Amino acid sequence: MAVMDVHDGGPGAPLADGAGPPVKLPHISDATLRDSAHMAGVEFGPKDAALISDLLVRTGVELVEVGMISGPAPADADLILATHETVGPERSLTLVVVRDRKQVEKALDEAVRLGVRSVMFSIPTSYEHAGLKLASTSTKYLISVARAAIEAAKERGLHVTFSGEDGARTPKERLVPYVTAGFAAGADRFRLAETVACLSPWQMEDVIGELTAIDGSEIEIHSHNMLGMAVANSLAAHRAGADWISATVGGIGERGGNAPLAELLTSLRVVHGDTRFDLSHLTALSAAALKGSGLGEAFQSGPTTPHAFAYELPGQLSNPAAYETLPAETVGNSRELRVRTRLTTALVTWALTDSGVEADLDVAAFTAWLTARQEQQGRPLLDRDAIRKSAVEFQSR
Repeated sequence: MAVMDVHDGGPGAPLADGAGPPVKLPHISDATLRDSAHMAGVEFGPKDAALISDLLVRTGVELVEVGMISGPAPADADLILATHETVGPERSLTLVVVRDRKQVEKALDEAVRLGVRSVMFSIPTSYEHAGLKLASTSTKYLISVARAAIEAAKERGLHVTFSGEDGARTPKERLVPYVTAGFAAGADRFRLAETVACLSPWQMEDVIGELTAIDGSEIEIHSHNMLGMAVANSLAAHRAGADWISATVGGIGERGGNAPLAELLTSLRVVHGDTRFDLSHLTALSAAALKGSGLGEAFQSGPTTPHAFAYELPGQLSNPAAYETLPAETVGNSRELRVRTRLTTALVTWALTDSGVEADLDVAAFTAWLTARQEQQGRPLLDRDAIRKSAVEFQSR
């Protein structure tokens, strides 16, 4: 999909500085209903998905990323269906987790059953993440897994974006062959995920420049805001040739938040004279996302917020260094579990470790009991201490 030329002249028009090719306008995708929906303790419902996706499309966002599928009966099915009903599956994209070939086949079958037309494969490319999630750091194996997933999706007639999860920390001698192989396998777009914020804007330009040089490449940037540079890095990626920028409403999301949509769109308006978007919906969007997320009236991104180092996945809690730009202790913050109903036995086991109550506890039965009680009580936010107190209550029944 080709990008558009900016306006010539007029207030807010880009200045010709002689550095690089003329500026083009990027396509915008929004990941609020995927990335932010899987932020620790955040759970959107179908009504939230319908309202947020409608406002995003009214604003002019081209693609609404909603939900995650790793296999049959995904927890996000209702979000996906509500978004499809509101804005249509052609304006939607759903993330599919990639771990191995059989798992991908099952996930893709579920995506097709739900009416998904565009998928984004989450594939860990850095040595740190590939070792944890693929059980191999081999570049050859990484490419074979990606190629199989892409070919399986294209056989089902799907539009395919494939990612470099933790791509910003992936060495170029590993990343470039991987991206090249993905496009050769038939992928439509590549997303560089700055899963762990670590690049400056000028470093981002270098990384993206290596990828846009690949024949037939279409590149997207997805930045996290732990260092406060997600918008700057997104604009730098675009300057280097990236066709798409991924953002979230209010910047909400994991690991210090994401590139905030309002700041991104207003920056495009002021810096590049971009008038494609109806900015009048941005405040309503922020209110809807913050209300639906349960975060309250305001969300701030960065490393000092209560949510910056909060997790709800056992792997993140057990391997925090793979997800953190700097340790929480460096900025005087702390690492915490925050969850509502996405409880698993592994997560509960982590929360109860060294608590003194886990030794004689039926963790599976307790997890089921706690999940049911959370639903009955309106999904209150749980942290580690709340789970431990609930375990004591469960044992004393």
